[in-house]
Amino acid sequence: MAVKRKLVSTRLLKEGMRIDQAIVDGTGRALIEKGAYLDDFQIAYLKTKGIASIFIAEGEVDPDELELQIPQYTRDLIEKAKVPDKPKVKLSESVKKQVCEGVQNLFADPSSENFTDNSVNIANHLTESVLSDDAVAVDLGMLKVSDEYTFKHSVDVAGMSVVIGKNMGLPIDALKELCVAGLLHDVGKAKIPAEVLNKPGKLNDDEFALMKQHSLFGFQILKEKKRFSENIMLGVLQHHEKMNGHGYPQGVDRSRIHKYAKIISVADVFDALVTKRPYKDPFSKNVATEMVMGMSQELDIDMMKIFLHTVILYPVDSIVTLSNGELAKVVENNPDYPLRPKVVGLKHGVVYDLAGDIECAHLIILN
Repeated sequence: MAVKRKLVSTRLLKEGMRIDQAIVDGTGRALIEKGAYLDDFQIAYLKTKGIASIFIAEGEVDPDELELQIPQYTRDLIEKAKVPDKPKVKLSESVKKQVCEGVQNLFADPSSENFTDNSVNIANHLTESVLSDDAVAVDLGMLKVSDEYTFKHSVDVAGMSVVIGKNMGLPIDALKELCVAGLLHDVGKAKIPAEVLNKPGKLNDDEFALMKQHSLFGFQILKEKKRFSENIMLGVLQHHEKMNGHGYPQGVDRSRIHKYAKIISVADVFDALVTKRPYKDPFSKNVATEMVMGMSQELDIDMMKIFLHTVILYPVDSIVTLSNGELAKVVENNPDYPLRPKVVGLKHGVVYDLAGDIECAHLIILN
């Protein structure tokens, strides 16, 4: 959608609106840059200065049109500064579809005689697809297949878990087990009534207590099959346990939680945050990453670090909006700081090293 300019009364301004004009003082110095996203302080400033209305930009610039507007010297600078991302996992649409349909069938009938064999076959297919090249990173925009359906969330979690496990150096047999546990971590929800599972509002105490049993139900489903390894069953049982011992269903702490569960927990929390659910809208990838980083008391810190090294939030060549209102192109990612890549401003060719330059400490990526 092309950008549209709209005149808005100052009293109707809201935080996050993008200004489409510069606000200058008597010397011509810009107090608020054109393209900046307004905050409450700036809105209050406009009101105190008696400015009745300002122009606001609505919509997004077409990427193809934007590319044509980049000056040649900026293009040259971008190419010179560009450092390719680590090889990323690529899952074809056919693989995503096959795996998702397979998991849907598993969740629809966990009592099936073929449940175990089908689970292993689907997990092997997904694992081999993830490991088919030298990929060690996940472009979340490419892997993402989730919506409100549990089985699609499970595919996301399994895929991310395998990549995390690969970066840990787990052998192929362990990765296949981990994938099975990731795919089936929520299979116990098959025993939760649909009206509870899909309730759009907040669960009451009894409903929440029942929902918290789904990992135990999943463990029991797998145990009854008598063919799943203890590693897989513990991955399913413990994926909601917390490092501080305040999780469920057993309330065990870090020392008693299986490594599969620690891996799955990180992937599960992140994917749940960025997935639309009946009771909530999705968080953006950057906000979700910040939330995961703040859960060091709940998630295993080593697994969290590997996850952060694994995900690519802003692939090289993607265009982002900085908090100063400037559009910029990503030229290099920093695995230690996935939220703060190096970018080049499209307007003036300014290089912003968001992680390494103290002068950029006040800047963040908005989208």
